[in-house]
Amino acid sequence: MENLRLFDFLYNLRDKPHKEDALAGKVDGVWIKYSTEEYLSHVENLSYAFIHLGIQPGEKIGLISSNCPEWNFVDYACLQTGTINTPVYPTISEHDLNHIIQDAEISYFFIENEKLYDKIKSCEASSSIKEIFCFRSVDGLRSLVDLVELGKAHPNPEELKKREDAIHPNDMATLIYTSGTTGNPKGVMLSHRNFISNVEATRDICPFETYWRALSFLPLNHVYERMLSYVYIDKGISVYYAESMDTIAANLLEVKPQIFVTVPRLLEKVYEKILSTGTQLKGIKKGLFFWALHLGLRYEQFHKNGTWYDIQLAIANALIFKKWREALGGNIVGVVSGGSALQPRLARVFHAAKIPILEGYGLTETSPVIAVNQLKEDDTRIGTVGPILFNEEVKIAEDGEILVKGPNVMLGYYHRPEITAEVIDEEGWFHTGDIGQIEEGRFLRITDRKKEMFKTSGGKYITPQIIENSLKESRFIEQAMVIGENKKFPAAFIVPSFSFLRDWSDHNGVPFYTHEDICHSQVVKDRIWKEVEKTNANLAQYEKIKKIELLPKEWSVEDGEMTPKLSLKRKIILAHNKEAYDRIYAHTDSSDFFD
Repeated sequence: MENLRLFDFLYNLRDKPHKEDALAGKVDGVWIKYSTEEYLSHVENLSYAFIHLGIQPGEKIGLISSNCPEWNFVDYACLQTGTINTPVYPTISEHDLNHIIQDAEISYFFIENEKLYDKIKSCEASSSIKEIFCFRSVDGLRSLVDLVELGKAHPNPEELKKREDAIHPNDMATLIYTSGTTGNPKGVMLSHRNFISNVEATRDICPFETYWRALSFLPLNHVYERMLSYVYIDKGISVYYAESMDTIAANLLEVKPQIFVTVPRLLEKVYEKILSTGTQLKGIKKGLFFWALHLGLRYEQFHKNGTWYDIQLAIANALIFKKWREALGGNIVGVVSGGSALQPRLARVFHAAKIPILEGYGLTETSPVIAVNQLKEDDTRIGTVGPILFNEEVKIAEDGEILVKGPNVMLGYYHRPEITAEVIDEEGWFHTGDIGQIEEGRFLRITDRKKEMFKTSGGKYITPQIIENSLKESRFIEQAMVIGENKKFPAAFIVPSFSFLRDWSDHNGVPFYTHEDICHSQVVKDRIWKEVEKTNANLAQYEKIKKIELLPKEWSVEDGEMTPKLSLKRKIILAHNKEAYDRIYAHTDSSDFFD
């Protein structure tokens, strides 16, 4: 059957090999698995329950939960009954949650547990919410299991078929609110066709097989993991949901997946952990580890380093890199990275270790993928985000902005036609807000966020993300943010790598009692400045970092300083660090940032 609507994937799943673990989630330390038949049955009965409860096509159903099989049951029940799944992040602020409930006019809500119920209750009284359901037992609420049983008792296949037949490919399938870095979240309307066009264009980035397992841990309410979940069902791949972001390493060893998707920040942490492990080795083992590591960092595609390099790399893979692969479960075929820029050195070393990192690029508004590297070497270029998808058009505007046109471009922003018109021009080109270039006629390279670029008072443009990625290559630096808009020179906030500095301090006789001690230590400041100078050596004079401030606390989603996909919320970070900013620009007015 041709996939025209997203729920068509369910019907096609019936024709794929039966699985006892089509979906799996861990509850109280035990993997709870759902077979193919249970998956399909739960969705069907949940759809019958929606119909019996009088939930109408077009009504919005909110969903706030961590990743779990139940998330899919609700999603597909929404899709085939014509209701609109409106998911939100579990970490969402009360302000943003209230805005979404009001803006989307949410009628029903699914929550995972009592903690999230408390978050919803604070917004419920003044909203249009008719009833709240739960995944886990919450006093006073009907559970998803209750609804499945309700559907079993009141089957209505005729009405379900009628609703499915009324759904067209260009109808809205979901309403996803972008977290954004400023202002209220905007509701992005995505259609069945939007998603399916992306599934069709990405289904061959890897040689997907039905026996594969995927580990899922990025939020399903974000378009990135959501679209890949549709690829998985299209290919009949089992999906296991990690317990939390803190258990990923253990879950990888348990599940032994062939694929997972991630963001660069998590890959940076994996790399840092590998380095930390290598540093603790002794003697010849330590020597071999760093020999292999430096070999991997020199990796070039198409055997450009020559035969002797290839021989050494084969030895390194047999002795050292195989342990890296084992730490990821031992079966990894590919890792897809997106959400922000990946450091090229990470792509090189992981490719060398036979852990291909397939960096891609896209936005919520483009469903999301615009370009992505693929497993075939001819379709991969390290340092780029890969070839542009075959069913999309991309062009570069005069100012360098990336414009995209195709079936993946959103229907628009919900209730915001004026803002929609600002980003989709009269010819149908979506303006991404990113700067880039096309290489070899098909590979897209991202150079920066147009909105994040800024001018110094001398009129020179600074592209912060490139500089920040260079700074973060240092083992001494955990996070970095370049500042200096309308100032005479660029500077940087730097969060040191405290885990690394703890060991470094022991070896260098530097007292380490608290993070604040480290940030105030002149020895540490001087050492980190040496790392900054390494970055400065490759920058134009006007781009060079002139001053730094060390900050004692890592930026986080919980504190509102990062988006859920771990991008920096620059204005909030600036506001939270006004004193540090003023120390850098002591004789300038900073009120424009903190009004």
